[in-house]
Amino acid sequence: MSDIIAPVDALAGTDLLAVPTASALTNWPEPATRSLLDRAQVAEIDPDLADTAAFCDRYGVAPGDSANCVIVAARRGEVTTLAACVVLATTRADVNGLVRRRLKARKVSFAPMDTAVERTGMEYGGITPVGLPAHWPVLIDRAVAEHPWVVVGSGLRRSKLWVPGALLVALPNAEVLDDLGRPEPSAG
Repeated sequence: MSDIIAPVDALAGTDLLAVPTASALTNWPEPATRSLLDRAQVAEIDPDLADTAAFCDRYGVAPGDSANCVIVAARRGEVTTLAACVVLATTRADVNGLVRRRLKARKVSFAPMDTAVERTGMEYGGITPVGLPAHWPVLIDRAVAEHPWVVVGSGLRRSKLWVPGALLVALPNAEVLDDLGRPEPSAG
């Protein structure tokens, strides 16, 4: 049985957003994408169900309508660059292939939880591309970018954002990549 979600306008529900996320939406710099921002919604959820599979199962959201944002640490020599990868929940980010090449790194791994939380100002399990530091690369799979209405984190575990994929493309340093999301290996 699915629980009912009651989304509200994201700009009216900033109490349901992490501080950096609320700030990014409230101070949206791009007038050309304002109509996309006006469509953004946020809804409160059970924080114990913030992980994508549990969220989708409980609230009846198809995994193909939900996106994951993972923070990666790309290293080349002594330099580490943090970046975000945004892919549909039905896929995994191609971290060791496409992401490594795109960021010109020798090694890319998922950022440690404490680093991701500290540097984003968001809760682990709720990290979203909306409100990340403006200098971070935000790599977005084309399937997310072209999605009419995708669910992403809000920066908090207790809520989710619904946004047009095109809104994510308008974020600072956003780049759309083909095949960033690779199909999940089949179980069995």
